[in-house]
Amino acid sequence: MLAGLVAQFRAHPVATVLELGSVVVCLLLFVGTLALLSSGPPTGRGDPWLVLVGIGAAFVVFWTALVPLYERFLYA
Repeated sequence: MLAGLVAQFRAHPVATVLELGSVVVCLLLFVGTLALLSSGPPTGRGDPWLVLVGIGAAFVVFWTALVPLYERFLYA
C-alpha cells in the first residue's frame, strides 16, 4: 500500500497531495464535529462552531472553484 502511494506521488505529486490532504481535512472535520457535539449546543457566539463551519466552507470552495481553475490552466 505504501509503495503504491509513493508510486502515485511520483507520477502525480500535486494530485496525490490534494487527495491525501482532503482525507486529512475530512477526518479532522469529522473528529471536530464529534468533539463539538459532545460538548453540547453552542452558547454565546459559538466561536468553535464558526471555525469548524469556516474550515468546511473553505474546503468546499477549494474543491469546487480553485481545483477546476487550476486544472483548466494546467491543461489549457
